Amino acid sequence: MPEVAVQERRLRRDLGFWALTAIGFSNIVGSGWLFAAMYAARTAGPASLLTWVGAGLLCGLVALVMIELGASRPEGGGTVRWPLYASGRLVGTLVGWSVLLSVGGTAAEISAIMQYANHYLPGLYNGHTLSTKGLAVAIALSTALTALNWFAVRTFARLNNLLSAFKIIMPIVTVAALLASGWHSGRLTDHGGFAPYGYAACLSALAGGGVVYSVNGFQAPLDFSGEARHPRRTIPASVLTGIGLALLMYLALQLAFLFTVPESLLGHGWQGVNFESPFGQLALIFNLHWLSTLLYADAVVSPGGSAYVGVAIDARHTYALAKNGTIPRFFMQVSRRNGIPHPALALNLAVIIVFLLPIGGWQRIVSIMGDMYLLIYAASAVAVAVFRAEPGSRMAGWVPGLRWIAPVSFVVASEFIYWSGWHDLRLALPLVLGGLLIFLVMRRSSPEERPLSAELRTGAWLIVYLLALTVLSWLGSFKGSGRLPAPYDSLAVAGAALGIFYWAVRAGVGQRRPDGARSAEGR
Repeated sequence: MPEVAVQERRLRRDLGFWALTAIGFSNIVGSGWLFAAMYAARTAGPASLLTWVGAGLLCGLVALVMIELGASRPEGGGTVRWPLYASGRLVGTLVGWSVLLSVGGTAAEISAIMQYANHYLPGLYNGHTLSTKGLAVAIALSTALTALNWFAVRTFARLNNLLSAFKIIMPIVTVAALLASGWHSGRLTDHGGFAPYGYAACLSALAGGGVVYSVNGFQAPLDFSGEARHPRRTIPASVLTGIGLALLMYLALQLAFLFTVPESLLGHGWQGVNFESPFGQLALIFNLHWLSTLLYADAVVSPGGSAYVGVAIDARHTYALAKNGTIPRFFMQVSRRNGIPHPALALNLAVIIVFLLPIGGWQRIVSIMGDMYLLIYAASAVAVAVFRAEPGSRMAGWVPGLRWIAPVSFVVASEFIYWSGWHDLRLALPLVLGGLLIFLVMRRSSPEERPLSAELRTGAWLIVYLLALTVLSWLGSFKGSGRLPAPYDSLAVAGAALGIFYWAVRAGVGQRRPDGARSAEGR
């Protein structure tokens, strides 16, 4: 569509390798680094080190699929556009709706900042919700983050580079100071050995210990692929470098935690260790008051940096949703002056403010919607397989072995969603299915769309996929009924996901054939 092409050309290609790497790293590392090492150690003991390596490999596998897409088809908000191209309007609408709901994840990050800031400015929280004062401060912060994103993408990148540097320096200082003050040798074998709870606990830590979600967010550079210089070179390198830096940081923090916890706290093994603020309290135990002060400050700065990037990413998603036609085309307008989608930024600010309102039940919904962004990983695995199967495909060929990487990536993404647990998925998955109403409304306003029967044949796999995950989550061991015990629940998810993947690819290839109905990419 000419209008879409005009707006896309207004985006400024100002982002190089280091700017993209900083965007990915900053999106990965929020305040979670202050807690993840303790939860992983409590679940798996010293074997938690293997869990971090496993998480890095799994995320790297998913990243390879998205790297190939970003290098082959660079586009602003590409992670929202690719599912539409590959699987049609129904899938594009449901994935887009889940992405729009995941703006709640940025609102949750801002709420977390308020919770930590309450340490310095009491009165921001009233029980478990923001007070009137806290809401006012949160709205002011949201507005400030939006304003900082209002100008050229180069300005955004420079400020994010500074925040990312702070995020790198703080863990390095923490690890060095703690190891210099309280090293205990033999920690990898004492207190039950290297794997005191068995090696199966590594999987539990991967899923339930927050490890997977600590390294999630690596896809951020892909949403800026339309603003990247030489995307075929910079996108792959920046995504993998961001994952690598984050993984090294988490491994160093895990080692520091394992080697510095006082012996007096390990009487009941690693499961008995419990801190409200792990590294901050360890700093106080070693009389490192200056470090504790810095850590409390970082507890505000780290999620602030993630929220800053989150606001920018959300704007690219909203911009892409407008290109898809999921929301009015007005929101894809890009400023001629600085190449920023201003209407999309303004809409996201309004959505964030609505999510921040302390209305009964909303805080629970807000806290889980960030998980639904994981649907993009699954939809992208299908997309890369569909594009690859086309004659004369425009794939970059950067990633070898896509034939097997794509289905494995789909399975891994499905496990990530499943491991979120029944308590989250019982709300999140039905909310995503609510996007069916948007799909039907869009059809009524666009009579030139493909026949409904054709769209259902192409996109029905996603509805079945969501229903299957819901049922398996209820049956499974991740806060479900336990009728399907571990590890058979995860194996059942893998088997179902593999079958649905091949169904989805066949359907996608069929709808993109020249002799088939009009392709979504031509709209």
